[in-house]
Amino acid sequence: MARIRVGIIGLGNAVEPHAKSLLDLSDRVEVAIVASRSEDRLKAFAQRFAFPMTTDIEGVLASRDIDAVWILTPPNSHLELVKQAAKGRKHVLLEKPLDISLDRAGAIVAGMKGSGLTLGVTLQHRFRPASLRLRTLLAEGALGVIGAASCSVPWWRPQAYYDQPGRCTMARDGGGVLITQAIHTLDLFRSLVGDMTVTAATAATTPVHRMETEDFAAALVRLGNGAPGVIQATTAAYPGGEERIEVMGTAGTAWLAGGNLRVAFIDGREEVVVRQEGPTGGGANVMDFPHDWHRSLITDFLDAIKEGRDPVVSGEEALKSQELIAAILEKAGWRAAG
Repeated sequence: MARIRVGIIGLGNAVEPHAKSLLDLSDRVEVAIVASRSEDRLKAFAQRFAFPMTTDIEGVLASRDIDAVWILTPPNSHLELVKQAAKGRKHVLLEKPLDISLDRAGAIVAGMKGSGLTLGVTLQHRFRPASLRLRTLLAEGALGVIGAASCSVPWWRPQAYYDQPGRCTMARDGGGVLITQAIHTLDLFRSLVGDMTVTAATAATTPVHRMETEDFAAALVRLGNGAPGVIQATTAAYPGGEERIEVMGTAGTAWLAGGNLRVAFIDGREEVVVRQEGPTGGGANVMDFPHDWHRSLITDFLDAIKEGRDPVVSGEEALKSQELIAAILEKAGWRAAG
């Protein structure tokens, strides 16, 4: 079977786990070209990965020799790049979030759906083995009726992180902790317990950071079955801890901490899934986590192209998670990206 020919666009922090995963999947995919407008970034990347490189992003998007593109550029560039990719008849794997606003994000989803091409979004926490196990338990009804649920992201970023040009500004990234960091956990949380309604929220820039957007947000939510829920996220919690999801049901409680799962059943049984003992990117080293989850997400994306189906993290799924973030910020009275 012919390998899918891929072009990578953008060489920011996100590229390394993608590049490692694509090398692992070299029996299925060929990295035909890597593109960045920055020659310095291309030179630095070439010291770690031996892929063909170019500064001609438009040429990559128009090339008939490339089947799919990985768009790993800042969020405010996504809509235009996806439009060009669709015009060039390319499937797209897009780095989160979809774009900086719901209008732009919705345009991406609608445009790709209308083109008949595959759109996937990099929200890789869904593919952690412990996350998959909890999803199975919930689907089987092993926890009974959900009585309450919560998620917490106690992460840390130093001021130097926010001092980088454009970092967590409305114009480039569309927001702060919710859309840039916590989106991974919020997406996983929503995919596990279902869509929810935000009933109250607060957001703030704490004295810990000098930045344009929020580094703390919290919300009270109502799950689809009427059960209460709590969401909290920050990048002001030094030195950064594991993100955590708790689901409390009539038959037991599940704790998902980072990549580890513990389930205690009311009948006395217990299940522990320890699959990730190292860091999860919650501290100053933002990419300090394994690339296994990216590899699994990419495998699903490649399967989706082959099978003519939506990937697990489709554009529609990513849009729902971005809508949750927008609802929290709106309820908190925080300004939205235009």
